[in-house]
Amino acid sequence: MSPHSCANLADRQARCSVLLNYQVGDIFHFLPTYEAFVTDASSFESALRAWAAVFLRRSVREFIRTMKDAGLSASQLNTMMRLHYRGSCAISEVGDDLGVTPAAASQMVERLVQQGLIERGEDPQDRRLRPIRLTPHGKALIARGVEARVAWIEGLRDALPPKERSRAAQILERLTEAVRHLEAEELHKSGEPS
Repeated sequence: MSPHSCANLADRQARCSVLLNYQVGDIFHFLPTYEAFVTDASSFESALRAWAAVFLRRSVREFIRTMKDAGLSASQLNTMMRLHYRGSCAISEVGDDLGVTPAAASQMVERLVQQGLIERGEDPQDRRLRPIRLTPHGKALIARGVEARVAWIEGLRDALPPKERSRAAQILERLTEAVRHLEAEELHKSGEPS
């Protein structure tokens, strides 16, 4: 065996060791047809990129379709999702989030108010402030979009046999754990609070 081939073997073994430490090697058992392909880091990355692209496109498609059917623009959807996840806020915060002027944010909010999707409230501490929040109709629209997304995920779950589902869950949990670890390291290095 030449020194060059030994170096390649050592390199492959090191890459495999890293993958096994992250239990990424488990993916080989999850999709037998990929066994021949997922043998090194580059093919793992390629498979992961392909999965991420398909997952993002498919899991969001029905949600976006529901919102488009309601006639919402991307900015309006962004505003409603901001209110859904973070609660009521001032119109100026919406403008800051979207990177638009206060006047543009106010006009967009007014259209959502006219559609009955959001409402203006009053701040008991400062009557000059008029925070906006989702109406029951707005909450129901977001819930329909979320239901459409969940239905796709349930369909994917049902397409896999139970044993593969269990294995996929383990792999996805480990990948999620690895991502959280990397994010924590990045935050630590940057000095940002976690």
